[in-house]
Amino acid sequence: MMELLKILAKRNNFIARRDVEGFFETVLMNPSFTKEFLHADILNATTANSYSKHIAFIDFSALDEPWPIYINLVRDPLERLVSWFYYRRAPWHWAERYEVFGDAIKMPSIQWLKKDFNHCIDEHDPECVYEQMELWNVGDHRRQSLFFCGQWKKDCIPFNSHEAMQRAKKNIEERYAVVGTWEDTNTTLTVLEAYIPRFFAGAKEEYYKMRKFLGNFNRNQYRPTVSDRVRAVLSRNLTQEIELYQFIKHRLYKQYIALQLDLDPRLRE
Repeated sequence: MMELLKILAKRNNFIARRDVEGFFETVLMNPSFTKEFLHADILNATTANSYSKHIAFIDFSALDEPWPIYINLVRDPLERLVSWFYYRRAPWHWAERYEVFGDAIKMPSIQWLKKDFNHCIDEHDPECVYEQMELWNVGDHRRQSLFFCGQWKKDCIPFNSHEAMQRAKKNIEERYAVVGTWEDTNTTLTVLEAYIPRFFAGAKEEYYKMRKFLGNFNRNQYRPTVSDRVRAVLSRNLTQEIELYQFIKHRLYKQYIALQLDLDPRLRE
């Protein structure tokens, strides 16, 4: 999405910004740090702009600040977990981090780099144990709900929490213009074009031009196939995350169908 925003910025005359890459992602912030971050990085813009960052939902009203147009894109929770597992083991990931951070990057062992996700699950490796309501492993992408639940650590950090999922649903309904999915790219881009044309006019055209030029640029050729047995294990451990994902897809489809009805009222008959 960030690459697409760069292209759309030129086409639609806005500035596409993103946070500076840090050694660690700052997903949760205390209120004073959040306020400082907003004024230093978000609210200081004087022209139309977008800003991309991996961060949990911020309640702008609670901070007495003006609301932005919130959007997000999600992935199937199982795919998200497996993708992250292999992405952080991919050669280019470590090459890119070394280029940015130099000797501060400590290379992991060959054994860790060659770890297989199926074996990791089967052997109950601590990296692949998804304990319900756990409060740790915040950085391994098992909590997609956290990014919509918000900055409330007590309610939003427990893994696969019903409370976190319900908070996430509420925030999505009330505060997000569009939440798309990478599994429904065409539908997502169609809705973005219609709901936020100032920034996303021509999004489908530019995306497919970019994809034709770059190929399947998100595909990790080093990723082995995950067994059906392991997928079943993950499904049992990600029930709330899967429900949130299905909720997001349903909302996206409703937005898309509404657009089709507006284009052709005969469909209402």
